[in-house]
Amino acid sequence: MTGRPSRSDRDGSSPSRLPALSDIPIQPVPEPSDPVRAADAPRTPADASKPDRAQYVVCVFLALVGVVVVVDATQIGQAVSSTDPLGPRPVPILLGTLLMAVAVVYAVDVARGGVGDPEAGEDVDLGTPIDWRTVLLLVAAFLTNAVLIEPLGWVISGTLLFWGTAFALGSRDHVRNLLIAVGLSLITFYTFAIGLGIKLPAGVLRGIL
Repeated sequence: MTGRPSRSDRDGSSPSRLPALSDIPIQPVPEPSDPVRAADAPRTPADASKPDRAQYVVCVFLALVGVVVVVDATQIGQAVSSTDPLGPRPVPILLGTLLMAVAVVYAVDVARGGVGDPEAGEDVDLGTPIDWRTVLLLVAAFLTNAVLIEPLGWVISGTLLFWGTAFALGSRDHVRNLLIAVGLSLITFYTFAIGLGIKLPAGVLRGIL
């Protein structure tokens, strides 16, 4: 039993052959042109050896803040008592010294080529516009606290600050937020007064607190 002749046998031409994988040219992968992807690309050893000079600005800022804190702490009156033998100076002096030490260590790390690991788990949409309503509400809360802290006192102005911040960030449980704000204001007021010896403005509640 003979099979039917194929079309190529009838025409006298050889059957067509599929191209092998080795015959297909490999196109080179283009470099990423997106600035976001280019920024996320891993640093080469040559780039890692170059210090990021912009980080020195952060080092200088930390050092200046530390100096300001220490200098300002030396202007505090040395109010030593039997219940507070250290007085209010040591804590801010310690914090300012730590800030300056962090600035020095940070500068040494930057000079040696140290870089932070890129954040891979955070999903940030760079195309999302700024929520100006939230920003303006936060600014209004801080300005209100700055204006009312002297005449009304910290407990009232701090309550408005904490409650306004929660409202600006989207919380609408007003009663719960108000109770938490009052609690935080009282805790910070007595923490500064008893723990640090710093009296925050009492305002209209003078003689009650």
